[in-house]
Amino acid sequence: MTRAFPITCRLVLLLATTAAPLWGRSQPASGFSLPGLLPGASAPGGSASWNIVLLLTLLTMIPAIVLSMTPFVRLLVVFHFLRQALGTQTTPSNQTLIGLSLILTFFLMQPVGAAIYSDAIVPLDAGHITMMAALDRSIVPMRHFMLKYAREKDLSLFVELAHEPRPARPEDLGMRIVAPAYLLSELQAGFRIGAALFFPFLVIDLVTAAVTTSIGMMQLPPVIISTPLKILLFVVVDGWNLLIGSLMRSFS
Repeated sequence: MTRAFPITCRLVLLLATTAAPLWGRSQPASGFSLPGLLPGASAPGGSASWNIVLLLTLLTMIPAIVLSMTPFVRLLVVFHFLRQALGTQTTPSNQTLIGLSLILTFFLMQPVGAAIYSDAIVPLDAGHITMMAALDRSIVPMRHFMLKYAREKDLSLFVELAHEPRPARPEDLGMRIVAPAYLLSELQAGFRIGAALFFPFLVIDLVTAAVTTSIGMMQLPPVIISTPLKILLFVVVDGWNLLIGSLMRSFS
């Protein structure tokens, strides 16, 4: 997503120049144009009004797309499991975990974003294709990414629920099947990794509870002793480096 800022600037300029006639202001200079998006542009087919409607719809759907069509869900689930396993309650905070998940998501989705930019955004900006054609082209890299990590079991489930015939190859599946199957697979992967994270910290909790009970410390909650021990273990083994490295390699 290295070109996210220039693309955002283009979208802002697009909205401003399109809304100018409604505000009674002058049109932009003749030397500036956004082919295929502004009235009078020489894009093949399509309407500027519908392009703007589609663009605004996509902008409102960005949070849903990030949640359901990227690794964001798996990363966030794993980080929340880690916090619960450590017993640190609200440390790191939700904002910190969400920010870390977003940064890692952008890192993982950069090749997909570059493919969408070269295959869809560049031709759209040059006026060679319409907004709908650009949307169809942008779906191809996303579908390829999701199919790579969607389980066959989940794909089969949604094919059955949709009452569709089994395709000859996974690439023939539509986004109606691929998107929910991918989200379900990511949740399953996140819970599986979270369960593996819980095990060593659960052992520490059990040992601490057994020791405190055996020496008669009934009034002292075991969590008061086990929590510092778990944090110390996590820091000594460089837990963040190990966890992030394992998560990134799981997408390779």
